Amino acid sequence: MKRLWEDASVQECFARSREYQLNDSASYYLNSLDRIAAHGYLPTQDDVLRTRVKTTGIVETHFTYKDLYFKMFDVGGQRSERKKWIHCFEGVTAIIFCVALSEYDMALAEDEEMNRMIESMKLFDSICNNKWFLNTSIILFLNKKDLFEEKISRSPLTLCFAEYTG
Repeated sequence: MKRLWEDASVQECFARSREYQLNDSASYYLNSLDRIAAHGYLPTQDDVLRTRVKTTGIVETHFTYKDLYFKMFDVGGQRSERKKWIHCFEGVTAIIFCVALSEYDMALAEDEEMNRMIESMKLFDSICNNKWFLNTSIILFLNKKDLFEEKISRSPLTLCFAEYTG
């Protein structure tokens, strides 16, 4: 597996990975093959944090922090999952909207013509301007900054923001 990953043709294909739906942690794991394949391997905190399980449906989590009770809903971001969200919105006091900075040059899995960042911006706008959320705190959480920093030097921001000149 390591020899395959180090092959020049495979690396060439990987350099174009924004063109297809490759997990954004693939290079992390493939660059760590020696460590992961070692006898007695135990996953590191980073190994665990970089795992990805696609959210389908609605995952509800309850927890208490400093005597405050929280009910959190993780909803799938894919278009096909969005119709299920309405059941979660009654009585919501806050929304944490997560956007991966690193997806500015990627297409949606379900619509290869739609840029993921543009889709996220449209969805965020629709949530912010929805009458159901007039009194709801909305937090925009931009994640995957590390992947964005790694990618920005080889994949121009103009792929998403044509007017960008920086």
